[in-house]
Amino acid sequence: MFILDRNTMKGPIPGPEVAIQEGLVICIDKPLNWTSADVVRKIRFRLQRHWQLKKIKVGHTGTLDPLATGLLIICAGRATRMTDEFQAQDKEYIAGITFGATTPSFDLEHEIDATYPWEHITRNSVETKLKEFLGEQLQLPPVYSAKIIDGTRAYEFARQGLETPQMKKNIIQIHELDITEFVPPYLTLRIACSKGTYIRAFARDLGHTLGSGAYLSSLRRSASGSYKADEALGIEEFENIFT
Repeated sequence: MFILDRNTMKGPIPGPEVAIQEGLVICIDKPLNWTSADVVRKIRFRLQRHWQLKKIKVGHTGTLDPLATGLLIICAGRATRMTDEFQAQDKEYIAGITFGATTPSFDLEHEIDATYPWEHITRNSVETKLKEFLGEQLQLPPVYSAKIIDGTRAYEFARQGLETPQMKKNIIQIHELDITEFVPPYLTLRIACSKGTYIRAFARDLGHTLGSGAYLSSLRRSASGSYKADEALGIEEFENIFT
């Protein structure tokens, strides 16, 4: 399996035989406002054109919302058989959380729908409540999510104004929560967690436990397993390799 990132991009450009025989894994730093599917389409098109192939299997290993940036692992060719293995890896995020308001999607995809007092929230109170979120727990996914319910994505019910069927809680695990900056009402956290953890839902729950509201104002996936966003290729860097 060939891993393509900033550590390996200076070597020989892999050919189609690498993807077909071994598998190609591409670490991409997803841009803001791109969907994960946008990245997959871009990479598939570039590989097909550069390698002069009619088709090649390409897929991502874990969705990042359009408003999130950071590491998106893309598998091509034989590596697509390992998608589940990559998805199962623990993740690390840098999350910006804003206290004092909520939105229907728990992030900036929708406008604020309610406001709450936040002046009582201190660094000490945040640190105390964060300890309660460590370890294994049940988490209710956001209605605006890619969670599949009866064969349909949850966000499709929400965006069409339909009643969303009962959401089931997921078992997740949060390993580490570190405050990197706190300037009320804004909090920045480093979060190390298991697969399936919704950081937007975490922001919602943290605001509630602190007697306020909260939403996710920024998100960057900084790592997945041993792969790091700082070592991932930007879209333009990838395009320059496969011109």
